Amino acid sequence: MGQPWAAGSADGPARLPLVLTALWAAAVGLELAYVLVLGPGPPLGPLARALQLALAAFQLLNLLGNVGLFLRSDPSIRGVMLAGRGLGQGWAYCYQCQSQVPPRSGHCSACRVCILRRDHHCRLLGRCVGFGNYRPFLCLLLHAAGVLLHISVLLGPALSALLRAHTPLHMAALLLLPWLMLLTGRVSLAQFALAFVTDTCVAGALLCGAGLLFHGMLLLRGQTTWEWARGQHSYDLGPCHNLQAALGPRWALVWLWPFLASPLPGDGITFQTTADVGHTAS
Repeated sequence: MGQPWAAGSADGPARLPLVLTALWAAAVGLELAYVLVLGPGPPLGPLARALQLALAAFQLLNLLGNVGLFLRSDPSIRGVMLAGRGLGQGWAYCYQCQSQVPPRSGHCSACRVCILRRDHHCRLLGRCVGFGNYRPFLCLLLHAAGVLLHISVLLGPALSALLRAHTPLHMAALLLLPWLMLLTGRVSLAQFALAFVTDTCVAGALLCGAGLLFHGMLLLRGQTTWEWARGQHSYDLGPCHNLQAALGPRWALVWLWPFLASPLPGDGITFQTTADVGHTAS
């Protein structure tokens, strides 16, 4: 019987969120470049400016590299030979994919295919997070939070000076309702852009930071989001083994460079469980 996911593609519905995210990321990158070169704030000396530019280049290279790896890695069962292997405990049959699927896999209605070690579907990037792209997803959260926090810090002095020149009520309205302040003519376009970009970067940094903390907890526990929601701890082998299973043997260094070789020890089909470790120890 034919497998509908083999000929279909999940790229169609994923293009719109990906395009919107790319436009937003380009705007953030341009804002960072503007702030570093011509932007508001206290003047920087040559050494401080060079360090800021080096940090920005490092962050953007990591950000773009991890985005590329995330989108290029396919965590689905496409191209994976599963026939004849569905004999172990935990395997299931997916009627949408018309295939046996291994434990920890799940069908994604948006991607229209089962995902190996499925965690969740990322709406911003239009792709599922699973076995093959979990590492770049985590690093992406880290460096996205870093870039947004960097911009917020650089814009901080200029925004602070702007807020000190107005009453507390005007200050609160500018921070919470910048669009309303612009439409009513209370602020100039430049003042609106400063407040809006800072608000967006702070909110984005908090969101990415919260996501990183949550997935860091899952990483140390050896869980996916689905397993965490159901209180399952079958694959918790201890923090060190969990880190190696998700990030590879060089797990401590992969955060610094997206193209560092750190092959994953598993195949996304079979996983060592806590019970297996107990039997081995005994």
